[in-house]
Amino acid sequence: MTVTAQLLKFFRVDQQLRGLQTRLTAADRFLVEQERQHEEIDSKHGKLTTTLRQSKAAQIAAETEAAAIETKMAALREQMNVSRTNKDYTVYLSELNALKVRKDEHEKSALAHMEQIESMTTEQAETETAKGQRAGMVSKAKSQRTVQENEIKDRCDELKGQRAALAKDISPSNLKLLEELISRRGDDAMSHVEELDRRNHEWTCGACNMAVTVQVINQITQGTLTRCTNCGCILFTEDLEDVKSKKAKQADDLSAEKPKRGGKKTKEARV
Repeated sequence: MTVTAQLLKFFRVDQQLRGLQTRLTAADRFLVEQERQHEEIDSKHGKLTTTLRQSKAAQIAAETEAAAIETKMAALREQMNVSRTNKDYTVYLSELNALKVRKDEHEKSALAHMEQIESMTTEQAETETAKGQRAGMVSKAKSQRTVQENEIKDRCDELKGQRAALAKDISPSNLKLLEELISRRGDDAMSHVEELDRRNHEWTCGACNMAVTVQVINQITQGTLTRCTNCGCILFTEDLEDVKSKKAKQADDLSAEKPKRGGKKTKEARV
C-alpha cells in the first residue's frame, strides 16, 4: 500500500469519527447556551428580587416618616390653637409649613416606590416564568446530550481503535503532517483530484480548484505523497488508478491479438 493510500484510509476513518463527534459537540454547545441563558435570567431575577425588597423597605420607611411628621403637625396645630401671642403663632406656623414640605417629599417618595414595586413585581413574575421555562430547556438539553453520547459511544470507540491501528503503519512525520492539516483544514486536509478533460490533461485540486499538472498526476498515481501547490492539501485520486489498470489491460489485450491476426494472414497466403 502506498503512503497516500495509507494516509487516505486514516483520513477517512478520522473523518467519520469527527463527523460523529461533531454531533456531540453540537449537543454540548446547545447545552452550554441553554445554561448561559438560564444563568442570565436567574441573575436578572435575583437582582429584581433584591431591588424589590429594597424598594418595599424604602416605601415603608417613607410612609413611616410621613406618618411621624403628620403626628408632629397635629401637635403643632393644637399648640397654634392655644397660642397666646402672634409671635408664638407665627413660629408654630413656620415650623408647620416646613414639616408639611418634608411630609410631601416623603409621600412622593413612597408613591414613587409604590409604582416601582408594581412594575418590578410584574417583571419579577415574568422572569420567574422565563426562568422555569429555561430550566426545562436545560434539562432537555442535558437529556439530548446524554442520548447523543450513548448513541455514538460504541461507534466512536470502534473508529478510535481503527484509527490507532492505521496510525501504526504510517511514518510519524507523515502522520503529524496529516493531523496538522486536519486541525487546520478539516475535511479539506486531503482532496481528490477532479478530472476536467483527460484527453487534454486537465485536472484540478478538488479543494481549491487550482490546476494540477501532468507531473503532479504522475506523482500521485505512483503513490508519492503529493500536496497541492496552492492550498497545501494532500492530493489523491482513485479514478486514475482505475484508468491505469484499464490501459494496462487494453495493452495486454492488444498484444494478445497481434499474433492471431498475423497467423490468419499467413494461412490465407498459403491458400
